[in-house]
Amino acid sequence: MDDPRLQSIIVAGGGTAGWMAAASLVRKFGSNRHTRITVVESSQIGTIGVGEATVPAIRPWLESLKINEIDFIKRCNATFKLAIGFDGWAGEGSHFFHPFAEHGLPMSGVPFQHLWTRMHQAGKASSIDAYCLGSQLASNNRFALPRKDERGELLFNYAYHFDAALVAAYLKSWSMTHGVRHIDARIDTVEQNSETGDVTGLVLEGGRVLTGDFFIDCTGFQGLLIEKTLKTGYDTWSQWLPCDRAVAIPCESRQEPAPYTRSMACEAGWQWRIPLQHRVGNGYVYCSDYLSDDRAMTDLMRNLEGPAIAEPRLIPFVTGMRRNIWTRNVFALGLASGFLEPLESTSIYLVQTSIQSLINNFPTRRDNPHLRDEVNRRNREHQEHLRDFIILHYALNKRVGQPFWDRCRAMSLPDSLAAQIELFRHTGRIQAGANDFFRYSSWLAMFAGFGVVPEYYHPSADDIALADLEREFEGMKGGIDTAVEGALSHQDFIARNCAAARMAEAVQ
Repeated sequence: MDDPRLQSIIVAGGGTAGWMAAASLVRKFGSNRHTRITVVESSQIGTIGVGEATVPAIRPWLESLKINEIDFIKRCNATFKLAIGFDGWAGEGSHFFHPFAEHGLPMSGVPFQHLWTRMHQAGKASSIDAYCLGSQLASNNRFALPRKDERGELLFNYAYHFDAALVAAYLKSWSMTHGVRHIDARIDTVEQNSETGDVTGLVLEGGRVLTGDFFIDCTGFQGLLIEKTLKTGYDTWSQWLPCDRAVAIPCESRQEPAPYTRSMACEAGWQWRIPLQHRVGNGYVYCSDYLSDDRAMTDLMRNLEGPAIAEPRLIPFVTGMRRNIWTRNVFALGLASGFLEPLESTSIYLVQTSIQSLINNFPTRRDNPHLRDEVNRRNREHQEHLRDFIILHYALNKRVGQPFWDRCRAMSLPDSLAAQIELFRHTGRIQAGANDFFRYSSWLAMFAGFGVVPEYYHPSADDIALADLEREFEGMKGGIDTAVEGALSHQDFIARNCAAARMAEAVQ
């Protein structure tokens, strides 16, 4: 083997995951003239494409491609996302946010969470959302571009809601312009090396064989390469995340778009509501042990804000992950790598981090099992951290008397999550690795939203007189309220800066 570098990378399947992979790869290798990148997808096969909400990590990824944010928003009918709003999770009528922002500010070197815990124990604190600019902007349907504080940190962050089909088309156009080859064909079978087990080629409809050195599996739940061919195996997490169905449907908009995703607890799961510029995305994630498909569709249709504009789609799933996302010369992305329900909008983020992990540990044509093992190990750690954060939502629910939710509160937790909860209860601390996505502020938002307040706060919080602390907290709230009052409504911000053609016509 004279030149060990990969010369042909085949992305099997398109959609958001496939075209994100192609864009990332061509950005990295498009100028080296040694590596050819090809996407093979069939226009006759639909994509799931219900994940229309993202996390802030999408923004630096778009910047790395030098994609203009305004152009992207206009062409993908996007809106802004400051947070996720949880309705009914902490009991009927409850509401709290998980914002893309820190809560409060430290005082005299004391972290805010210890000060808030002291105030809460004294009965002097408002809900933690009152001390977060991102939460208050979301609550008031307002938006502004974030600025940095005196520490150089963003006061809040944001992501997008967008039309996943338009994003895939946008990235397809961008990737092909930058040199990615595209083949519109159905994959019939997969060829393997009889000695090594490596995938050598894809047999397309009509008999054409597409050969390659390395393959990215973006074929959805079926995992045509990673599972059907290489038999990698799948670890289910349904013992902790029992929802196994989703029904999704778009509808017309009847309200101004909110700058946050709504997650509404229901009888046997939860409903999402995602406002775009031209429509609203809706879905019901539920457990079929407690709710029939027909009933789920009826309940979802009853809760739309406007007339439906398509037929409902039923999506069965099993929550979990492939035992390895990298087996032999196949790397799985998106639904082919596993499924974690979209409660925290992590699906696109996982595509980003997985493809970046591959690029950072890029293979050659020489077999290197140690490289694969390290990527698979890190991926498992990362996904299990995300999994624990999702399980937390169910474990701490306060919907007493409803069988599905009672089951979730009573279930045995993964040791890692049980330890995390106990650590927070007794010390106010959170254990998070350097590469974990959900940091202290995210866990704090969820714990506080569910009414879990630490028994302990750092004694240095007592160095500030309670009356002085009250004044500081009131001043903090007042400053946030003033900033919110000065911001445009979310719809006005979009109309003035980045309205898609249909929305621009609607507001004229």
